Amino acid sequence: MAAYRSSGVLRTLPPLLAALRGPTCSYHAAVLSRPRFNTVVMRTLPQAPTSMFVRNMFIQTQDTPNPNSLKFLPGRIVLESGTMDFASARDAFCSPLARQLFRIDGVKGVFLGPDFITITKTNSDAEWKVIKPDVFATIMDFFTSGLPVVSEDAVPSADTAPSDDDDEVVAMIKELLDTRIRPTVQEDGGDVLYRGFEDGIVKLKLQGSCTSCPSSIVTLKNGIQNMLQFYVPEVEGVEQVKEEVEDVEQEAQR
Repeated sequence: MAAYRSSGVLRTLPPLLAALRGPTCSYHAAVLSRPRFNTVVMRTLPQAPTSMFVRNMFIQTQDTPNPNSLKFLPGRIVLESGTMDFASARDAFCSPLARQLFRIDGVKGVFLGPDFITITKTNSDAEWKVIKPDVFATIMDFFTSGLPVVSEDAVPSADTAPSDDDDEVVAMIKELLDTRIRPTVQEDGGDVLYRGFEDGIVKLKLQGSCTSCPSSIVTLKNGIQNMLQFYVPEVEGVEQVKEEVEDVEQEAQR
């Protein structure tokens, strides 16, 4: 048992993890080309009402495995810690940036990461070539305004770092998620959060581009589940926690 739990093992990249990181989709190891940075936008900005300002701002876009989601990289920190997922404008009350993005016609979801913003459009009828210019302008204008990305009382999604209260198996699961799986998923504009471990089943919540991705089930089974089982034999399977189910469980606990 101690052999596969040692920190040295986690630093060794097995063929399974290599399959996720090579010239394949980081979700489920399907052979795909690398996501490409396909747009660069520059605009001269006036001085922001803060002690620091940026005269030129560059925004890049990166494709994700989800055709309805696009990753925007503004070239600066978006969230200092954690991530935040907004499935609708109603959920974005704590984020001035997300509220402004939801005003754009065709925007269905907004996901805020450490240094990126993932936009999910409503459906295949909404074209990125129409939506992207408005997203670029909104992001640029927002960072010029000096407003906070989220309000002070907003709580980002908790990370999956092990805590002192976790037993050995849960701590190992969280460490794998936090150090190996989440960074890979975030590269594709999404995130995966730990939501429990019961009877051998790891419960996870997918966010951002993962939420409506056609490959989300394959992501869980062929990617995340296989990796967890490789290191932690106690893991028998992985289960996705849906948004509505989580809301019901939270209400029951109150």
